[in-house]
Parts: sequence; structure tokens; C-alpha cells
Amino acid sequence: MQDTSFAIHPGNEKANKSTQYYDIGNLIDYEINQLFQFRCERGWVTLSFYAEDIARITMKPLSKPTMESSFALMKEPQEIETVCEEHTQYLLIKTAQLHIKISKIPFRIAAYDHQGRVLVEEGKRGMAFTQKQEIICFKEMDAADHFYGFGEKTSFLDKRGEKMTMWNTDVFAPHNPETDSLYESIPYFMTIRNGFAHGIFFDNTYRTVFDLKSSQESYSFWAEGGELDYYILAGPTPKDVIAQYTTLTGRMDIPPKWALGYHQSRYSYKDEQEVRELVSLFKKKEIPVDAIYLDIHYMDGYRVFTFDYDRFPQAHSLIQELRAEGINIIPIVDPGVKQDAEYPIYQEGVRENHFCKSIEGNIYLGEVWPGISAFPDFSNTDVRRWWGQKQKFYTDMGIEGIWNDMNEPAVFNETKTMDLSVIHGNDGNPKSHRELHNVYGLLMGEATYTGLKEQLSGKRPFVLTRAGYAGVQRYAAVWTGDNRSFWEHMQMAMPMCMNLGISGVPFTGPDVGGFAHDTTGELLTRWTQLGAFTPYFRNHSNLGTVAQEPWAFGEEVGMITKKYIELRYKWLPHLYTLFREAHQTGLPVMRPLVLEYPNDPHTFNLSDQFLIGENVLIAPITRPSTYHRVVYLPEGIWYDYWTDTKYEGGTHIMVSAPLDTLPIFVKEGAMISEAPVKLSTKVPDEHVIIHVYPSQQVTEYVLYEDDGSSFSYQNKQYLERKITCHHHENQVEINIEDIHAGYSPSWKTMIFQIHGVDAMKTIYVNGQEKTDAYLEDKHILTFELNQ
Repeated sequence: MQDTSFAIHPGNEKANKSTQYYDIGNLIDYEINQLFQFRCERGWVTLSFYAEDIARITMKPLSKPTMESSFALMKEPQEIETVCEEHTQYLLIKTAQLHIKISKIPFRIAAYDHQGRVLVEEGKRGMAFTQKQEIICFKEMDAADHFYGFGEKTSFLDKRGEKMTMWNTDVFAPHNPETDSLYESIPYFMTIRNGFAHGIFFDNTYRTVFDLKSSQESYSFWAEGGELDYYILAGPTPKDVIAQYTTLTGRMDIPPKWALGYHQSRYSYKDEQEVRELVSLFKKKEIPVDAIYLDIHYMDGYRVFTFDYDRFPQAHSLIQELRAEGINIIPIVDPGVKQDAEYPIYQEGVRENHFCKSIEGNIYLGEVWPGISAFPDFSNTDVRRWWGQKQKFYTDMGIEGIWNDMNEPAVFNETKTMDLSVIHGNDGNPKSHRELHNVYGLLMGEATYTGLKEQLSGKRPFVLTRAGYAGVQRYAAVWTGDNRSFWEHMQMAMPMCMNLGISGVPFTGPDVGGFAHDTTGELLTRWTQLGAFTPYFRNHSNLGTVAQEPWAFGEEVGMITKKYIELRYKWLPHLYTLFREAHQTGLPVMRPLVLEYPNDPHTFNLSDQFLIGENVLIAPITRPSTYHRVVYLPEGIWYDYWTDTKYEGGTHIMVSAPLDTLPIFVKEGAMISEAPVKLSTKVPDEHVIIHVYPSQQVTEYVLYEDDGSSFSYQNKQYLERKITCHHHENQVEINIEDIHAGYSPSWKTMIFQIHGVDAMKTIYVNGQEKTDAYLEDKHILTFELNQ
């Protein structure tokens, strides 16, 4: 009946009972002993600093906070020089970057930057709790506030006016703007106000809610239990906030280069012959591919760490043969372990006490793909170590990447997960599933990544996960789950990935073409164009849907999808350089325009175009039978990537986009590195192409390269090459400097293409004149340099 109009019958309306909140009350006294501890009428509040621009606020009703942190936190508090000023009605605690004002009656907190700019403040309402020990915090909302982040959420980029729940949930359908909880819970957001930014990370692993909807004057965040524990990130720029947040929760390792290539998947390629035929078609059609996925049908009765030897009689040989051709096999691995007395993994788990249990000591059993199953208790270090060691089953076969699914954890019951009363051992500090549900996927990711890393003899592992919590970027890439082959889902993928990027997760992407439902040739074409520039690039489709491999819809669609898969490989040097930046700074590869242009109101909720790095703008077509679209170009001069036509920014333009064209614009002053098209990232690059879009100012670019497969970059075995361009009226000066030369790349030739040149100019490279430069038809000045 709930699927019909009966769901909105007036008789179903629930009484509007407002929740009774108990305010923390007035300040009674305080003490300073490394922490600032404030005793209030109904609880305690602590203030600590993790950096001069990061403050931690913790409140616990009726007793002192424990000061425990979740698994998300990587950074310890620092000894920061502070000044505490005592005033009649308030205290003022200062660092070099943050000023925290503590009003005494009632107890209220306000945070300012060192110039006095208000970051967050509490007004009539501040910190409070309920009889059920739910905790809440209210903050004032400015009319100019715009909100971003919150991890994986549907709808548009700016989340002002929304109410969002953090509770990892297996959602097959629907995915639409009113779908609230999805697979990832990242209780963090950034506020941009009048061009400045600050952030809040609410580190509470219970079900949490962010309410930016109920009032225009204030917002709130609350949790079903635990302590009110949040961090204020002072900014002042959006990039500063991301750096501060990822200082707390960690940053990704540089992924293996093959993980950035094109990936092909289906639920399922069911046997060895089907996989071989698939690879044969990629080779025959000369379409690049770096990974093939095996969904649950590869297993023996869906038992993890097994192969079905009827379907895959020579699995080891298959994997080795494909590796030799530059293709990685990535198998799916779910947490559910089949209850089977003759199954070694289940036997070990029972014997060694590795599974989640009730408080009475019985193993929790729930139904998933294998049938009735047990679930590893990843909150225990020894269980994570055990699970990590089991990855040897795959690594011994030559597998270097694992796909973690169903790790919300999903269970086939009405609640979609484990009983909330299940107890996790948590290394001797037991906690209920109600508290640790949201971190289950994060901990499984840590176990998988660490185990692979230990087994792969120095090679970088790749882990893909569906579920996670803040800090998931340390271990895994994230795809946006079971989307559908609808144009609306393609549209929704962009703000989802952009907000995940703002939330510290750079390696994200949707299932290209859509997972469920039947795609069309046009939708697959446009989605592949988008996918070529999402950080994670995988085509994946559901059991029983039409085939959507690149060639599935005939010659025209096949040629265009091939063109954009090849374009992905051309752009790999530039994308790889951006992934290195993400590793160093936490900044996303795929960025909303507001990240670079926070003072431009046209960018505040711009959800259907994005940036790659700072200065490449991608504007996909997201509607059927559409061959033009409006593109917003921010300030500056922008080049059409395909035609070199120049446009003055700060305006909207109408651009033509026939089926084979993805609108791409490059900002004047940028450089882009490209490589020749190849069928796999394992094929060495013969040369690298540096596209220069010179401006009146000095143009700079730092190209990064390493071996793409090992952790040797952590031992300074990498190349960092700085390229500087001075563009004058009659000459161009190029300076090349190796900032760090710990690695020799496969390519020995650099081809420079200087765009927007109307007449032949004299070229100087490191002070030496180049006499072999030539001017191409499109006003591109080209020359080569050999190392």
C-alpha cells in the first residue's frame, strides 16, 4: 500500500511532536590542563587544537567527554600556543589563526578567524541533548551561506535547503533527489560565504543528520548517540578547508596508473570463455582497456576467496595471460561469509572468533548472496589482519585489485543491515552496531588495502568500495553504487562526484552507461564522454539488461565511445599529475567551479559542468537529442579544446555539441600534458606532448612522473619537471627545470604545441634558440625536444 497514493492518505499523518532538547546551560567553571575544559549546568565541553587553524569541540551530557576519536582521525592534537582572555561575560581563546569566544550565560561558542571574520556562532540555541541521549548542535546561518560536501548525496551541488542523514544504506532503487541515505557517510561540510570558506567535521559514527532545511536563520547537526564531537576548520579558502580536513582524515596514496585507465564490468561475465571473448573484442577493435571485473558469479556458491572451477577451470592461467596483455582482473569480494561447516573461511572465522556476535555470544547470521552468512568483526585489529592475509588467495593468482561491495554492511532483511544490538569487539572496547555501522565499510577497506599491500611485494594495490566513512580515501576509490540508465542519473553523477571530492575523496566515478535498466546508444555515448574525465572510469551493467560494451550499439556509437576512451589515455599524463597533487594536498581531481571561483555567484550551484584541476572545463551533454548547450565560462580567456577558438570569460555562451563532441575548454595560462594513444597503461609512452595556452603572464606547469606501479615514489624515485613559458610579441621563451630527477621516464622526447599563435615566433629553450619550430594550420607553434 505504501507504493500507492494511500501513502499520503490524510489519516496517515503523524502527530507533530517536537523533540524536547535540554540546553547545556550556563558555564559554572573551567580549567586549563592541555585541554580547555568547561563545566556547565548539564554537561561538560572541551576545546582542543589540532593546528592553529583547526579546533575540536567536544560535549557530553552530564559528564566529562571521553575524548575518544573515530577510525577516521589520523592526526593527534598539537601543542599550540594560545592566549586566554577573561572577560566578564565571555572568554576569548586565541591561536594565531583562530579566535574562540565562549559566552558564559548561557554557554555558547563562536569561532572567528584572526581577522575577526565570523566562522560559526551559536545564538539562541547552542549545544543540547535529549532524554534518549541524542546530541545536537545549532549554528547561525547567514543569508550568504552555501554548503558543500556531505560525501555521497543526490540532488544539486549546493546543499542549502536540504536535510541529510548519514547512515550507510544499500539502495538499489530509486536514486533521485529525495533519496537520502546512500552507501557512504561522510559527516563533513564546507561553507562558502562571501568568497571565504570554513568547514565542520562532525566525527560521530552513529546515525547523524544535518538539517539545513528547517530554518533560514540556523542549521543543526545531531546524532542518535555518543558525544557531540566536531572540528572547526578555519579556511579561509575552499582549498584550505579541504587541506585542513584531509590533514585530519588522511590522503590517498598515488593509485597505480592502470587504475586510471578504462575498466569494463558486468553483472556478470559468468565464465572464462566469456571473459576471453570480451578481451578478444577489445583487441580486435583496438579499444584501450586496463581492467575487467568479475562479479559474484565467479565464486563457488558465492563463497568469498573461491573460484567456481566449472566456470573458471583455468582461472590462474587466465589472469596471468591477461596480465601479460596489460589487463588486470578485479574480483568482487563481499563481507558475508557463507555458513558452511565444510568451508575453510567459515571454519576459521568461528574457531578464531572473527565474526560479529550478539551480546549473549551467538554469532550474528544474516542472509546475503551465499545464503545465511556470518560477518567479520572488522573493528578488531586481529580480524582485519586475518582478512588482509586472506587476500593472498587473489594475489597469488596475479590479482592486484579488489572490489569491495555489500559492505554497508547489506543484509537481505527489512532493515537492510545487521541487528543494531550486535556487539563489535573493538579491540576490547565493545560497541554496538548502532554505533559502528557507518564505519564497517571503512574498516573492511583498511583490511583489504593493507592486506594487498603486504602481499604485492611493493606494488600499489587498487581497492574499489561501495561503503565508507570519513577517511575512506586512504584505502579505496569510491563508485556511486547502483545507479540506473537514465539521463537524470548521468546528470546527478556530476554533483555527487564533486561533493565527494570536496569531502576528501578524489578517486570517484559512477557506473558509465548506468547499472540497472537498459541504456541506449546515445546515452552510452554521452556518458562515456563524461566518464573519460571522471577520476574513476568504469562501464558496468546489470544482469538482464542490454549489453553496453563500447561496440554494443553499432558502428557510429562504437567509434565515438572508442574516441573518448582513447582520449582518456591521451590525457593520462595530466590526470596522473593531478592525482599526485591529490596525494599531496587532498585536493580533488574533478572540481566544482566554486572551488576555484568562490566569489562568482554563477558557480555557487553549477552542477552540470566541472573542472579537471584548475583550468580545464568539461561541459557534458546530459539530455537526449541535444546538440547544443549553454556553458558558463568564468573570468579569463578560454580556448575551445577542439578548435582553439577563444572566448572571453565571465559569461554564458552557446556551444555546438554534435554526438561526437564533448565541450572542453582550456583556460589561457594553462599547460596540459598528453601522451600517444595506447591499448593499456602498461605500454610505455614514446613521447609526451605539452600543450601551452600562453597568457600575458608567466605560464607554469609541473609535470609529474614515476614508475606508475610501485611505492618507490615514497623514496624520492620520481620526476618533477617544471616548465615555464614567457610569451612575448615576437618570441617565446621556454624554461625547463627538473625540480626533482629521481626517475627516468620511458619517453625521451617532449613535443611542445603552443596554441593561439598568429605568426611565426622565435623560440628559446633554456636560452638556446630552436630553429626547427613550425606553425600549424590551427595557429599552433610546434617543436620537439630530445632528452
